[in-house]
Formats: sequence, structure tokens, C-alpha cells
Amino acid sequence: MKRLHLHVSVPELEPAIAFYSTLFDAEPTVVKPDYAKWMLEEPRVNLAISARERANGVNHVGIQVDSAEELGSLAARLKAAGATTFDQDATTCCYAKSDKSWVTDTAGVRWETFFTHGEATSYGEDEILPVPAAACCGSAIAAGCC
Repeated sequence: MKRLHLHVSVPELEPAIAFYSTLFDAEPTVVKPDYAKWMLEEPRVNLAISARERANGVNHVGIQVDSAEELGSLAARLKAAGATTFDQDATTCCYAKSDKSWVTDTAGVRWETFFTHGEATSYGEDEILPVPAAACCGSAIAAGCC
């Protein structure tokens, strides 16, 4: 079963944890010094927040899947639609080990499709995201651009 994913960059973690805990009437399932995550059933969403010196606001959106097969199927549909994807295998990000496929939609919104297959003890490397050519250099580069 798929789950919507939203990742929001926040200026300070504690006030954001308080806000989202109140909004969803639930405590986060993961809390680290620079990161928190809620795995909610109602609505079915994986909400992550981080305070990592990035522009505040929605960092990216995505779809979390339950298997490598679902990830492959979703990535194949995106490629069949003519989208260019950026695939990452066995990456560590957000205190998790995942396989990912990134795409940028027609409005420039970054979408992450991913299958998480383990936990990690560190945040991991900064995400490597495709950046639309009009926005920057036009290649898959580290967040922060050029």
C-alpha cells in the first residue's frame, strides 16, 4: 500500500514538532536532533521535518511504497510517460536505508518515490536531487544548487 510523503524544512525543530503533533494529535515516531517523522494512518502520510540549513517550506513530496517491485513499477510508469528519473539504490537519508527514484513534475516540484528497507544511525548524505534546467545547472546535483 502506498503512503504520501511530505518533507518540510523548518527553522527550528522543537516548535515544529509541537505544531505537527497538535495538528495530527500524535507524537512523532522518530525524533533525532535535526529530524522528526510521523507515520500516520489517518491521513495515510509519512510526514518528515528537518532543520538542516535549507530554505524553509516544502522540501519535496513523494510516494512511499512497500516493496522494491512497487518502486520499480512506479519508476517505470514515470519513464513511460516521458519523465526523466534519477535513481538511487541503497542510499542512506533521513535516518533510513532506501532505494529511490526522483522526478521533477511539470511545475518544478521534486517528487521522491522510495522503498525503505532499514534504519540508519545517521541522517546520511544530503539528498541528491534532479534540478530543472530552468532553475539551475540542469543536472542531478546536491541540494543547494551550483
